[in-house]
Amino acid sequence: MKLDNQVAIVTGGARGIGRAIVERYLAEGARVVVADIDQRAVNTAIDEIRSTLDEPERVAGQPLDVCDRSSIDALVSAVTQRWGGIDILVNNAAVFDMSPVLEVTEDSYDRQFNVNAKGLFFTLQAVAKSMVARGQGGKIINMSSQAGRRGEPLVSIYCASKAAVISLTQSCGLDLIRHGINVNGIAPGVVDTPMWDEVDALFARYENRPPGEKKRLVGEAVPYGRMGRPDDHVGAAVFLASRDAEYVVSQTLNVDGGNWMS
Repeated sequence: MKLDNQVAIVTGGARGIGRAIVERYLAEGARVVVADIDQRAVNTAIDEIRSTLDEPERVAGQPLDVCDRSSIDALVSAVTQRWGGIDILVNNAAVFDMSPVLEVTEDSYDRQFNVNAKGLFFTLQAVAKSMVARGQGGKIINMSSQAGRRGEPLVSIYCASKAAVISLTQSCGLDLIRHGINVNGIAPGVVDTPMWDEVDALFARYENRPPGEKKRLVGEAVPYGRMGRPDDHVGAAVFLASRDAEYVVSQTLNVDGGNWMS
């Protein structure tokens, strides 16, 4: 098993890609903390996952608001007290909104950057401080998006926030590798999760489409032939968290079915 006895935190880990990564990390032998702002979703995920494990104590839940520094500090403290340290962080928590440029509100701008960029950075910082103090290095994986690779007309702020994730991954990776901490990222493409139903509804509103049409069209446009699924991303997440990625620094891997090449 590639992650045997490693301690991992997955933010936004109660559903979607985060949940899929949690389950795969457990299968690879890790101990995993599901950190999410939705406590009810955390409890449901933990109950469901524990029912499948021979050692249910290998997964735990922790409430986390990445916009609250005290919540981040409480997470790091709780995990350190429980399991002695943190080996892996997956910065997956994110929010999405869309509107034409002329209709973007300051509240929408602030919320997306506060969660997707600022919250990601300060979660990374808090975990990295813990890793440095422990002196055993670690792996940090930031979830970006193909939206961070290119601008799109209705999602200017989301694209910008995810581009910031790619840039932070580069800078933080170059800074932290001297401590034995590898910082890398994953850029998913269009992924079939419950959130995409909300995205489809927004496209229906702004592009005057029938419900479901945008989701169908973007799936058909993927060179692989379909939208991504949460499980499509777990292999990259395991690789970047494992010893196999020791010499991989400041990279963001595209896991998008061929949508973007870089």
